[in-house]
Amino acid sequence: MKKNILFINKFKVDELKIYETDYWIWSLRPGQATIGSGVLSLKRECQDFDKLKPAEFSDLNNIIKVIEPTLRKSFNYDKINYLMLMMVDDQIHYHIIPRYEKEIEMFDKKWIDKGWPKLPVLSVEESNLEELNKIKNYIKENL
Repeated sequence: MKKNILFINKFKVDELKIYETDYWIWSLRPGQATIGSGVLSLKRECQDFDKLKPAEFSDLNNIIKVIEPTLRKSFNYDKINYLMLMMVDDQIHYHIIPRYEKEIEMFDKKWIDKGWPKLPVLSVEESNLEELNKIKNYIKENL
């Protein structure tokens, strides 16, 4: 099985897709480190950042200009972190983590950024699909 398929299945990219461009897909992160946490992944299989094509770099700029205003409108984050770790998942992608100084209450839950103001806490349980779909749909309403 191709690595990209494993990545797509692990992060439920198709099920949790919020927005896509020619080269990138923005999806909700199954484990919500903070509310609105996402994954920005390159559509084609690629493990090396230096192998990105000029058009893919250019398109990265296009999707960032959608992501940040949409998350700001949706959740009014205080900061935003883009993490490109790729230690386990060998596919070009970023974890997008909106950061919050204060607790947020949404979707019948209190969301606390447990790492604020330092590194985000990424090792969180996967949220249930119903909750993830509520968050995804709310973000999509704010595109």
